[in-house]
Amino acid sequence: MAPSSSDLKPNGVVGNRSTAKNETTSPEKTDTILTFGKFKLRGKTDDLPQEWWFASTAIPLLAATIGPLANVLSIAALVSKWRVKLPDNGQLPGGLDALGINIPDPEWEIILNAISLGCGFFGNFCLLLNFTQRIRYIVALPATIISWYFATGILIAITVAMNQYVPPARPGETYSQGFWHAIIAAILYLIGSMILMVNMLGYFLGHYPQHFELDDDQRTLILQTMMFFFWLAGGAAVFSKLCDISYADALYFCDVTVLTVGFGDVVANTNTSRGLVFPYSVIGIIFLGLMINSIRKFASGMSKDNVIKKHTLNERARTFSRSVTSEKELRDRLGLPPKRESTEFYRQPRLSSNLEPVRRTSLDQYGHFDVQGRNITFKERKSKAPAQGGGRGGAGRNHKPKPPLSRDAKMRQRAAGKEPHVKRANRREKLIMLKEEKDRFDAMRDIQAHTNRFKQYYALAWSVFAFGILWCVGALGFMYAERRIQNLSYFDALYFCYVSLLTIGYGDFSPRSNAGKPLFIVWSLVAIPTMTILVSDMGNTVVSAINRGTFTLADWTVMPKEGVWHDFVLKHPKLEGWLERRAKKLEAKKRVEEGFRVQNPDEEEGSMGNNVEEDIVKKPTLEKLAEEAPTVTEHDLARKLAIAIKRTANDLRLETPKKYSYEEWVEFTRLIRFSNTKRPEDVDEEEEEEGLIEWDWIGEDSPMLADVSESEWILDRLCESLNRYTRKQARDTKRHHLEHDQAFTIHSPEHLQLTSESSRKRQALHHDHHIDTYPAHPGPRSPGAYGHGRRNSQGYYDGAALKTPVLSRGPSGDEVVRIRREKGEGSVDGGEGSSGGSGITAVVSREEGKKTEKN
Repeated sequence: MAPSSSDLKPNGVVGNRSTAKNETTSPEKTDTILTFGKFKLRGKTDDLPQEWWFASTAIPLLAATIGPLANVLSIAALVSKWRVKLPDNGQLPGGLDALGINIPDPEWEIILNAISLGCGFFGNFCLLLNFTQRIRYIVALPATIISWYFATGILIAITVAMNQYVPPARPGETYSQGFWHAIIAAILYLIGSMILMVNMLGYFLGHYPQHFELDDDQRTLILQTMMFFFWLAGGAAVFSKLCDISYADALYFCDVTVLTVGFGDVVANTNTSRGLVFPYSVIGIIFLGLMINSIRKFASGMSKDNVIKKHTLNERARTFSRSVTSEKELRDRLGLPPKRESTEFYRQPRLSSNLEPVRRTSLDQYGHFDVQGRNITFKERKSKAPAQGGGRGGAGRNHKPKPPLSRDAKMRQRAAGKEPHVKRANRREKLIMLKEEKDRFDAMRDIQAHTNRFKQYYALAWSVFAFGILWCVGALGFMYAERRIQNLSYFDALYFCYVSLLTIGYGDFSPRSNAGKPLFIVWSLVAIPTMTILVSDMGNTVVSAINRGTFTLADWTVMPKEGVWHDFVLKHPKLEGWLERRAKKLEAKKRVEEGFRVQNPDEEEGSMGNNVEEDIVKKPTLEKLAEEAPTVTEHDLARKLAIAIKRTANDLRLETPKKYSYEEWVEFTRLIRFSNTKRPEDVDEEEEEEGLIEWDWIGEDSPMLADVSESEWILDRLCESLNRYTRKQARDTKRHHLEHDQAFTIHSPEHLQLTSESSRKRQALHHDHHIDTYPAHPGPRSPGAYGHGRRNSQGYYDGAALKTPVLSRGPSGDEVVRIRREKGEGSVDGGEGSSGGSGITAVVSREEGKKTEKN
């Protein structure tokens, strides 16, 4: 079959076209996925899953940070001369880089430098329009990449040409800060272009649609980053004029000021510039704090969605795979023989009165269980079990040797995991005994606590790693950059970087070379925010651990806490078990010494154990409360449901998301499930229509795995329960009205005769309630109809004596004939109908009406 014209591409390649529905309110209802081999070009929006989360979200934000910084450095490279002449022919101590005199640059270098800056600005502008979706992704992103590649190529070409054709005459001349600013800007443009190409590759491979998936916090980070670098570059231009220093030195001064390092090598030397430091430093620090906070929130959000959540799911799956609910399942998992009932020993046949029954092999032959809380580990025996029979040649053994297996049987055994080494590996596995519902709840709480610790130390580990890399690599860079002027050793460079990272800034070491100052600007803008994030992460982990240790030490020493020994014993099951066994031994010894207690004849029978029984009644277990049938009605539960909704809505206002106890969850579960009236096999259908009803605490549908807080999840389920309850009440009311109407409806003339007695009873009942009654046999509508009408063979008046009846349609589809007569007239049969009535309703089907007309 030939392809349609819509499937033909300009290059003659036929593409497979599939559509993905778009449920948004945009004018485009469907977006097309075009496939070219391994490339899949997705539309703007679709419902397909998104992959490569780092490439789709982190790389655009990283590029949005690199771009403005590269623009600032390009400005410094454009307005600064690239070569300087050093005094004393570069001989120290007089030949410092800061005392150099600028050498004019060639005109072609200035023009190309300006073109490079323009390409960098254009690429950054296209990236901004891409973020705001003013220009299509497939147009704006290539424009950014190409522009930054042009900027990189031009800067590299300029630096190579300068070094080839007009290099500085060493040692009396050297490159200025502008030259090194250009090199660093070229590197940043190149890095930004390359990572954006990775982002585009992910789009071409169909991992995400053609737009940046950014939320409000990420857009705020982009805006704050641009504003910070604009503030940095603008302040450098102002202080350069006020302090009569070069733009490169002014940029270095603004960086040191905003980062609160303050080396003191470059300072504000006029009263105007000193006065300007007040607002400039405060506003710059505010911008820096906002940017660091946004970076930390972005990193935390990415790790939560893509690392922490995955870790939680893995922990849940691992716990679920290790959980057992009974001893039989435990033995099956460990590959142990099933437990033998005590009665089976006596059921074994006896060969003679002198022979004892053969006992089953004991579990001690394989090992023993090591129980630590809910964790159960099987400890295997190292030595082999003793032989159970004696005699030469194995005479007396009570078991038969296993026959050798064929090759196919061995393959099947290996596939089924029944080999000895597999069984041994399974027996060494730590299993979790979860018999009750509360055990599964507590297991999920343990997973949450473990995930929370993992989240904190995961962030701390990454912060420490980034800090170590920036510290060590930065020290290596400054050691080479400051070799001519300061001749720093690696230890001195480490000391300088550490003092700078902590923003101490003693001033004994500071960047003094033309290469060291541009390097410090870029390094400090990356390293100091990283150090700030590290301190914040340490506050959640290390500082919290120190606080807990301090409080624990105070509880045991200077400020003893009540119940600290009790809590310590409960946290150590072995110690608790030893104390319980010791207490039982002492109690048994005391009982033996005191002897048996004889009941006093004056005491009432059974009075000795009343207190214990009362305690049991007063303190029932949670499982017993959950299993007992509720003593409240549905209306009481509905009232509690409304109170629970109000309480949960108030819990949503708390700053810290609330975690409910198991007892509270039991009550919420009862309020969620009481409105479910369907059979157990219809629960899945009910959940699809009206929300979740059944779940497993460690299952995939666990409430603790939801992306929302527990309060929000519970509130949604309670509202669904209220919806089910109101719908049930509406159905019950409608059914009650239908039953009431059917009770007072007569469906045929034969039924009129059969129900005459019940009709008279209803008349009496309605008369007692002051309701008009209807006689069993309807009479004529007018008073004169009795004289003129005739009875037919069935005892009814024919249609000639009645006026046109009132017709309507009943619930069953039959025609309802409402016949009225005047009050005060007697009934046909002279019965109780003489009390008067306004009429009666009769339901006659259409077929019966036709038969009546024919008769």
